[in-house]
Amino acid sequence: MNIDDLIALWNHVNCKVIDIRRITVKAGESIRSYHVPSSLFLMSIRGNATVNLGTEFHRMQRFTVLHAGKGAVLDLVAGSEGLDYYSVYYKGSIHPPVPTELTALFEQGRLFDHSYSMMPDNPIELHRTMSQMLKEWNKQQPLVRLRVRTLLYQFVHELLHQMKAQGLGSVKRDLAAQIAAIIHKHYADPISLDSLSESLNYSVAHLSSYFKVRTGLSPIDYLIKVRIDKAASLLLETDATLKEIAVGVGYQDPSYLSRLFKKHKGVSPIRYRDVYAEKKKLEDCPSITMESSIVLQEPVNYTDIIDNHYQYNGNGEEDLFMFKHSRAALASALLSLILLLSACGTNGNSETATSQPPSPSDTPAVSEQPQTKVVNTVNGDVEVPTQPKRIVAGEYLGSLIALGITPIGTSDHHIKNPYFNQYLKDVENIGEGNGNVEKILSLEPDLIIMDDFYPELNEQMAKIAPTVVIPYASLKTVHEEVAYFGELLGQEDKAKDWLAEYDSRIATAKENVLKVVPAESTFSVIETSDKDIMAVGTDFGKGGQPIYNGFGFKPPAEIAAEMADPGWASISAEVLPKYAGDYIILTSDSKTLDQFKADPIWGTLPAVKNDRVFLWTSDRSNYWDPIAILSQTEELAAWLTNL
Repeated sequence: MNIDDLIALWNHVNCKVIDIRRITVKAGESIRSYHVPSSLFLMSIRGNATVNLGTEFHRMQRFTVLHAGKGAVLDLVAGSEGLDYYSVYYKGSIHPPVPTELTALFEQGRLFDHSYSMMPDNPIELHRTMSQMLKEWNKQQPLVRLRVRTLLYQFVHELLHQMKAQGLGSVKRDLAAQIAAIIHKHYADPISLDSLSESLNYSVAHLSSYFKVRTGLSPIDYLIKVRIDKAASLLLETDATLKEIAVGVGYQDPSYLSRLFKKHKGVSPIRYRDVYAEKKKLEDCPSITMESSIVLQEPVNYTDIIDNHYQYNGNGEEDLFMFKHSRAALASALLSLILLLSACGTNGNSETATSQPPSPSDTPAVSEQPQTKVVNTVNGDVEVPTQPKRIVAGEYLGSLIALGITPIGTSDHHIKNPYFNQYLKDVENIGEGNGNVEKILSLEPDLIIMDDFYPELNEQMAKIAPTVVIPYASLKTVHEEVAYFGELLGQEDKAKDWLAEYDSRIATAKENVLKVVPAESTFSVIETSDKDIMAVGTDFGKGGQPIYNGFGFKPPAEIAAEMADPGWASISAEVLPKYAGDYIILTSDSKTLDQFKADPIWGTLPAVKNDRVFLWTSDRSNYWDPIAILSQTEELAAWLTNL
């Protein structure tokens, strides 16, 4: 049965859930000749196994979903890691009259007995729904059974949606994008690093480190930012009380939300809403002239706040109208300006309200060259200038630098990138994450470049200037990324020239390395912390791109298999000798090379004993933009050729 038939079928199904369980099968154990008593969904959550359903073989690993029909004979053999999985037994039926589109399928009988398996690209929603089903099922209450049936439909909907997408050629989501997706969908729920770790099956340390490199924020700080943006939207779009909004975005104490809101937005929630109310009273769009920029507020720092700790009681509105610093008044004025711009219909396809009519002497000569062009983006068609002069780049700064373009503003984590130091002398810091609205507005950009990590921010950006949103990780290679921005910014020739130079320098570095290092040598790219050891593949920094893509070296066979999906592997110190290559590129923020040599395990590795370890810290190894990759390739080549 194909995916379209499955979708048609499930649109007319009545289901009864029979049983839900979580089962562990130890390594080497098996389930033999099990006659499935009803329709069955299995979802693996850890480990691996081989499943035989009659003549069909299925490989189960992380988050594989398997469906079996009633009467199928199932044989399951757990692999070396054992297998943890959920099972949901259900009975489905279609009551007459049978819809026309299902007549042929209905006549064949056994509609729910088909078997299939799939590896979801975004397994987290499926896992979360499955775990909720089990939790509700165990309550053994009549009303809860209705909730369980609803969750089963939700599970099937998400499963069919992903199966349909895979049929159209889907792309596996990056870990940081998966974390962001979870936060955006479940921001109102209790979310912790531990819950993210359990859902994604990666260590807390690795999740935090990787996400912060990618966004400049920890996952919890990102959660706070999303909650505050959601609260701001509710303040403007509804008459909900602050207490109702607090509960709606994940906080039980409105006082706590109020303090966070003022820290993040610069004004209290009630003042934020009042400014909007004043704006709505205006019948005509006033003439607005921006004569000076407003200084960026102090950086938001959440490190002294525990997200689920509430220090005050009450409704949180006692001091909402108090302003202790003139800085708050400026922020309020700027907020008013943003909202006024929004009310006047300012958007990326028209002249911004901050521009002045040109005087006759300023009017340029008539040119046949178009001044704008239309770019197709994930948010629809956007009219952008063909030769933008004032670009704000929340992301993708490396490609702009490759094209010789200096933006007027970029986000905080790009400012900290050591490979950009020489290029950012006069570039403004627009804030953490992808920046903040107030600062970006004050810069008067004519083009804004963002990824899709902050959808609410991007909606506001489109009211300031044309905004091009490129989904994170959608540009897979240096060549693809630089070429895209060359076309977007009218710099195709510069893109070609830079990529030609890039290829030449990479080739030279590789040639020099292979003169002194045998091509069959194995390399391990490893990041270590106090609690974790992580082997990294070709796509996530730490030196993986230069070693594996640039020079063409391979990791040891054992670790290559572990890293096949998703591109890295968590290993223990005890098995380190098995995974260590002839050479090691090692990221550590806490130990020196001498300390590694003195370690009872690290010190026994041939690469360590033979001084074939390149040791650097995360502030240099974390980056993998085009500029960083080129610099790292030449840096590693210089080390290898001088051993």
